Amino acid sequence: MKAENNKMVAVDYTLTVDGKIADRSRPGQPLEFIFGTGMLLPKFEAAIVGKEPGEKVSFTLAPADGYGEIVDDAIVVVEAVQVNIEKGMNGKDATITAMKTVASPIIATTTVLMAVFLPVGLMPGATGKLYGQFAITIAISVALSGINALSLSPALCSILLRPQSGKKAKGFFGWFNRTFNKGAEGATSAVGYMTARWKRFIVIYGVIIAGVVFGFLKVPTAFMPDEDQGSLMVQIQLPEGSTREQILPVVKRMQDYMLNDEKDSVESVMTVVGFSLAGMGQNSAMAFIKLKDWSERPKPEQKAQAVAARANRTLMSWKDSIVFGFALPPVPELGMADGFDMYLQDLSGQGHDALMAARNQVLGAARSNPQLYNVRPNGKEDAPQLQLHIDFAKAASLGVSVASINDTLSTAWGSSYVNDFYDRGRIKQVYVQGDEKFRQRPEDLDRWYVRNDKGEMVPFSAFCSTEWKFGSSRLERFNGLGAVNIQGAPAAGFTTGQAMLAMEEIAKALPHGFGIAWNGISFQEQQAGSQTGALYTLSILIVFLCLAALYESWSIPIAVILVVPLGVIGALGMTGAFGMNNDVYFQVGLLTTIGLVSKNAILIVEFAKELHEKGESIVHAAAHAVRMRIRPIMMTSLAFGLGVLPLAKATGAGSGAQNAIGIGVLGGMLTGTFLCIFFVPLFYVLIVKLFGDKIKKKKPQEALQENK
Repeated sequence: MKAENNKMVAVDYTLTVDGKIADRSRPGQPLEFIFGTGMLLPKFEAAIVGKEPGEKVSFTLAPADGYGEIVDDAIVVVEAVQVNIEKGMNGKDATITAMKTVASPIIATTTVLMAVFLPVGLMPGATGKLYGQFAITIAISVALSGINALSLSPALCSILLRPQSGKKAKGFFGWFNRTFNKGAEGATSAVGYMTARWKRFIVIYGVIIAGVVFGFLKVPTAFMPDEDQGSLMVQIQLPEGSTREQILPVVKRMQDYMLNDEKDSVESVMTVVGFSLAGMGQNSAMAFIKLKDWSERPKPEQKAQAVAARANRTLMSWKDSIVFGFALPPVPELGMADGFDMYLQDLSGQGHDALMAARNQVLGAARSNPQLYNVRPNGKEDAPQLQLHIDFAKAASLGVSVASINDTLSTAWGSSYVNDFYDRGRIKQVYVQGDEKFRQRPEDLDRWYVRNDKGEMVPFSAFCSTEWKFGSSRLERFNGLGAVNIQGAPAAGFTTGQAMLAMEEIAKALPHGFGIAWNGISFQEQQAGSQTGALYTLSILIVFLCLAALYESWSIPIAVILVVPLGVIGALGMTGAFGMNNDVYFQVGLLTTIGLVSKNAILIVEFAKELHEKGESIVHAAAHAVRMRIRPIMMTSLAFGLGVLPLAKATGAGSGAQNAIGIGVLGGMLTGTFLCIFFVPLFYVLIVKLFGDKIKKKKPQEALQENK
């Protein structure tokens, strides 16, 4: 019986690549397929058409003779339909045939992509809030993309796509197609070359993994990139006891500097005297600097961080005052200043004097550390204070209660709320306070009296004495322990992560009983750093489990997971080349890269597995899958790369976060796309051979049913 359409055909074959046997059928196990249904390549079927049982035939199959249907959401659906139209089908039949092939892989890859971001939404704290926004957005976008690819795209394809005129493209598009086809042929041929020399390419893969490890160690860590918020703040602090008249000239001098020396970047200055982030008092002041619009500050030296650094070189040189400027943090809710924020804690209750000595030790070491800049105490310095010594036993003998003493002191030197009253349509509050002339000097205390339980007035001098001391003007505690707040920033060329590590090293030299605790944005950075490894591990694990369920195999998903470093190496390389950091936004981009390169790997493995089930050899199936997938891989990667390019080049407000995502994803897509084409087939072939050829071959009847 001759080989004819819709007839069951069984052939024994030997496949040679570069003169070496790459694959052959097993004795007594010929390759069985249904002739004319597209299960094998057209040239293969053309070579045996009309042949009688027992006849032998040999032919050469060029990579260009392979073709196939492709899968990549909307792009893939359109490409699959177009391939069928080129076979002679009308739009409706081409769409129906294409969707039978692509529907299942689209659902699978959509599920895996959504699964990558599932752990992100489970992270606690501020980091989880940031991650969650991206996770929800990307998951919803991926889901909508899958729905569109299964519904609207096929409908439009059946209506709009028509057979081409048959004319060959000329000009740029003609050149592009010819160049692309040559590249595709080379990539297909490389599969056989790499599988035959798998040991050296596994070594190359090991080098890539080593590069990933090296990249994570070398790329500086940070919580968030520096953001130009369009404003600065300047804090002014004079010695304790300074008056308002003394601080006003310093404020005026600072204003003149900002409005004159930085006039190209500064639009206006607003100052507040008597208040600062360190506390309230006549020796404190705060300035709020509004910078010009980002379009008027295109130069790097006009960024907020650069203006602050340049201003500090002048402001911090002024004598008898502490004046420094700083940019606002990327997330104002996590602090008021950029850089790091920490507390030095008295863990063993050694007292205020010992705590201040430890603080001065930390500040001294920080000023000599080249990784640190503008490390300062964020609080009021010790000042002279009048301490009251109340003899409670004597007060009790006089019938004076503690509550009466406290109420009198509060009313005399502070104020006491009495009641409300109605005045001309408004409700006003009434407060009682001692007259100014009776609360100016320490001896004025003796002029005040406290009513005892008999209604008699008892002078303070009867049970109270005073003493001048030198100490803290406010009680500072953190987590229930005595503490002082210390803030600072990394020096030029360093990150907040490196600055925090430097402060931790300084803290190791402190006397026993003292320690540090991170606060605000620094605490979130430390927490995010400890969760990153678990986040990546959980994402990869979920992807692996989804693939294992999809393929009903524990071995084949390994071929997909192994592709992850191929994208990570590009993301790290591009980020390091542009001098950026491993921060929260970079990690979001890294997860996106992992999902996208895994998707391409899934689809290559999907087609290779399907072709192998139809009877093709492992190597031929892998090469055939690459040929089928290379065009949509390049199309989707190019579309995605162009999509993130504006993020990589963004300037102005929020550009730091956009650059971190865009540059990382762009680098990951470049390496992930090109390396995936070559390494995924190699991984698939090696995994199948390593764990045994356990692929269940479809029976001819099943294959015939699928092709009906």
